[in-house]
Amino acid sequence: MFDLKLIRETPDVFDSGWKRRGLEPQTAKIIEIDEKRRTLMTQMQELQSKRNEASKQIGAIKAKGGDASEIMQQVAGYKEQVQKLEEETKKVDDEVKDFISRLPNIPDESVPDGADEKSNKEIRKTGEPKRMNSAKEHFDIGEALGGMDFETAAKMSGSRFVLLKSGVARLERALAQFMLDTHTQEHGYMELEVPLLVRPEALFGTGQLPKFEEDMFKTTSGHYLVSTSEISLTNTARESILDIGELPLRLTSLTPCFRSEAGAAGKDTRGMIRQHQFYKVELVSITAADQSKDEHERMTACAENILKKLDLPFRTMVLCTGDMGFSAQKTYDIEVWLPGQNAYREISSCSNCGDFQARRMMARYKSAGDKNTTYVHTLNGSGVAVGRALIAVLENYQQPDGSVVIPGALKPYMGGITKLEPVAKKGKVANA
Repeated sequence: MFDLKLIRETPDVFDSGWKRRGLEPQTAKIIEIDEKRRTLMTQMQELQSKRNEASKQIGAIKAKGGDASEIMQQVAGYKEQVQKLEEETKKVDDEVKDFISRLPNIPDESVPDGADEKSNKEIRKTGEPKRMNSAKEHFDIGEALGGMDFETAAKMSGSRFVLLKSGVARLERALAQFMLDTHTQEHGYMELEVPLLVRPEALFGTGQLPKFEEDMFKTTSGHYLVSTSEISLTNTARESILDIGELPLRLTSLTPCFRSEAGAAGKDTRGMIRQHQFYKVELVSITAADQSKDEHERMTACAENILKKLDLPFRTMVLCTGDMGFSAQKTYDIEVWLPGQNAYREISSCSNCGDFQARRMMARYKSAGDKNTTYVHTLNGSGVAVGRALIAVLENYQQPDGSVVIPGALKPYMGGITKLEPVAKKGKVANA
């Protein structure tokens, strides 16, 4: 959401920001609807004033024993008109709020312009991409290990689901535990176990609703399954006034995430890259306004550190205006190297949303001795996507004989397993 007063005062700033995101000027329409709302409110206030004045006259007339029936009829008429104006005002108020709620955040000045991912800019690269002869993709590796079963999953759930087994299932669990331990013990995040079902208000707060409802799974109770625990973590601050001494809040959670992938027809249909259900370790920071830019760099470094510890090559990109998410004012994508695809693929997206989500959630903070409140800034990032980390480990640690070596950082979580071996070799997923 945006400040209507600020839109009226600086329409060029907003229109130029939305233009960078490929939109036509929007402020004229917003101001037009808002003018209608303001006119109705003025009319309502004038009628209410007349009604109050007439009510006083009724009291004075009755006190003198006079007949106030005519004025009482006027008051009844004023009341009816005021009620009609209240209904009209609410309708127009809802109209302007709905219009604004569908407009994306204004990009930061440092974000490169561009229509799509082709204009994203690489800002650093870590590790050398592993070049392998006849490198296999993760689904071929996982099936050969006896640890990925797409056929059985499809029988019970359809496409874009997988059944993980034995050592591969344990490897995914090890990745999740490793990430949580790193973020809580080394990076200062507090772990939360959060609701997976949320009400529409929570999704409105973080920007998934109303524009992206088709991407969500909705239940018969009116709840939605979370597409990311960013929703639950960020909404812990909704309708709150925090003390500045509490900031920044750094929160993390491991949850399954549920996405309809409505716009992904034909994309990554094979394997685990794009699924309806997957696990992700999420990072959320809630900061004071002057902290968020530094916090954005810090959060991105925390996500990068996971890949460094796993010794996975990756690059960090700053997204252009046309490729950023709806709520973001600036986003860094971390792309991990996948030898099987001979390409970098996104594994984490870290965004600074400024006060965009906070305005929708009414999340504020107050400094000591200050009567006024300020909207917090919110940030979110994958720390990282567990399924995609599994893909990256399988592809980067695959061996010529079809086995997969366990990265050193994960060995404490694997119960003595140091290598996963193909089923054809041992008859089962073996410990080595």
